[in-house]
Amino acid sequence: MADRDYRREYDTYHGEPEQIKRRAARNKARRHLEKEGRVQKGDGKEVDHKDHNPLNNSPANIRVRSRSANRSDQ
Repeated sequence: MADRDYRREYDTYHGEPEQIKRRAARNKARRHLEKEGRVQKGDGKEVDHKDHNPLNNSPANIRVRSRSANRSDQ
């Protein structure tokens, strides 16, 4: 089994401007819910975007879910 090339992975996917924008939007939604007290660091909960669009951070579109529920909804 070959070792994973993280540098290449970042250069070809994670470092793309669109992916950076989407990651920043997901982090922003998480910080917003932390301020509201709905999630805490290390609580095992995830922020779910109901329409699967992380750029849509409207309150009606985000909810708190368990990790297993969120990952099974993809």
